[in-house]
Amino acid sequence: MDRLLPLIVALPLLGAAVLVAAGRHLPRPVAEVLGLAGAAVPAALAVAALVPWHGSRIVWLGDWRPHHGAGVGIVLVGDRTGLGLAALTSLLVVAVLAYSWHYFDEPPHGRAGAFPALILLFQAGMCGFQLTGDLFDAFVFFELMGVVGYALTGYRVEEPRPVQGALTFGFVNSLGGYASLLGIGLIYARTGELGMAQAGRQLDAAPRHDALLLAAFVLVMTGLLVKSAAVPLHFWLPDAHAVAPTPVCMLLSGVMVETGVYGVARIHTTVFGGPGGIPGDHIQRALLVLGVLTAAVGAAMCWQQRHIKRLLAFSTVAHVGLFLTGIALLTPEGVAGTELYVLGHAGTKAALFACTGILLDRHGNVDEHELHGRGRDTPGLGLLFTTGALALAGLPPFGTALGKAIVEEQRPWLPVLFVLVSAVTGGAALRVAARVFLGAGPSQRSDAGPETPGDEEHPETGRRVRLLPRPMVTVTTLLLAGALAVGVFRGLTDAVTAAAQAFTDHAGYAAEVLDAKPGHATRATEWWTPPGVALGLLSTALATTLALWATHHPDTLHRPGTPLRRLQRLQSGHVGDYVAWTMAGVGLLAVLVWW
Repeated sequence: MDRLLPLIVALPLLGAAVLVAAGRHLPRPVAEVLGLAGAAVPAALAVAALVPWHGSRIVWLGDWRPHHGAGVGIVLVGDRTGLGLAALTSLLVVAVLAYSWHYFDEPPHGRAGAFPALILLFQAGMCGFQLTGDLFDAFVFFELMGVVGYALTGYRVEEPRPVQGALTFGFVNSLGGYASLLGIGLIYARTGELGMAQAGRQLDAAPRHDALLLAAFVLVMTGLLVKSAAVPLHFWLPDAHAVAPTPVCMLLSGVMVETGVYGVARIHTTVFGGPGGIPGDHIQRALLVLGVLTAAVGAAMCWQQRHIKRLLAFSTVAHVGLFLTGIALLTPEGVAGTELYVLGHAGTKAALFACTGILLDRHGNVDEHELHGRGRDTPGLGLLFTTGALALAGLPPFGTALGKAIVEEQRPWLPVLFVLVSAVTGGAALRVAARVFLGAGPSQRSDAGPETPGDEEHPETGRRVRLLPRPMVTVTTLLLAGALAVGVFRGLTDAVTAAAQAFTDHAGYAAEVLDAKPGHATRATEWWTPPGVALGLLSTALATTLALWATHHPDTLHRPGTPLRRLQRLQSGHVGDYVAWTMAGVGLLAVLVWW
């Protein structure tokens, strides 16, 4: 099974190459079947590699193995966390391709394979990043992920808005990528190594906590935090979600930003987490400040939106803040809770975007005001959207609630943050469900409020659908079922706990990769507890209360001069403003780590 690990990355690349080369001669159904196969086989391999489990799966490409702890080969490391995220990514790609079956207009002649080929390249970039144990290869896969993300965001290149969103996405993320590359160069200058395990050992062998080490850490983390959409590096994400095709939004919010959070945790743990790296209290302070700031700003901006895709994008920003807060605890329990939260969030958020895509194709817009009461004739879709909103709010036994509960119990103040953010983001989604599918509250003018409207969107199917497309509804249902399964099956929690304990073991990672020494035995963690269930019910009740209040007081937050109105104006759409905020974020990170 270890030898099959490279195929998880190689097969999507091969599938994309076949689709590009033969796409001119393939009918659309054949191209879509090939795309599904190219995603499904790596997904099956990733799932199969997780069980039965006997430690990390290490593959040295070309059989260039290390000697006496040193080597020049490129390594793939299939530990439970990396493989689990690769399996999640691949399964979500399969779901997206199934959802997209005959989704867009008939593609131009000779381009039937373009969209599935791009999706497969995106899958390869994310899986490669999740499995690599080499810093430079991480950058290469990071950039592959980014470049394909730009192309997918601007897929409708004939329209100006997708091109503008893609350029903003590309410019800001490329800036972050170059910062990471410079930081990797500084690590190589200090250690003479590009392997994560080797670089971490070299730093531990000769600890020197100087400006070069600080600069390397800040620069590497900058690119990863940009990809994670952490405040104030987040501005590109809502703009990209507003114009990207719905299936692309499902991947951006479902796994791409989470891959950035994974990169933050992985590189910190393997390279900087030992005695020769950045002190743990400095890392914890930096990630806690950024996490709390991201969660608060994301939740506040989410509540302000009427463009449903932007609303969901800002809720992703808010939950990224919660993920960073869980990672910042630097404990196995914090990482385990965050991993479960990510699993539940991926299914929940992808399902909410899937519902939004159906609304767009049925009604020709995604504006909460314009859609008031127009979803009454699709109660099944309303039930799916409401279920996703409740999961976002932290309703037990969804995986979002379980991950939230485990992290909350690590510090006395964390329940306040997690409950409030879950309530606001879930309440915003429930408000949309009440207004669109029940017609609750008064109808508003289309120009009410300062938010970006959603009535400029066009159906992505070429024509408005009259009946709910079966593939779309089936995929949405399965995604929500997956989010529920995360919180129901105790065995998954035990497996994630074991993965988190191995993930946070700095010395153990190096021993497995370089010395072929197996990891240590792990212990189980608690599952659902009465306080965790109670806090999940509390956040859900608060979300419901906020939604009911908002439907009857729709203009309260739109008064001139409110802090939220001023916060809204920062999302200007100008690349120059976003670059300035990115530089401010770099400075903030440096101060938090150094101080």
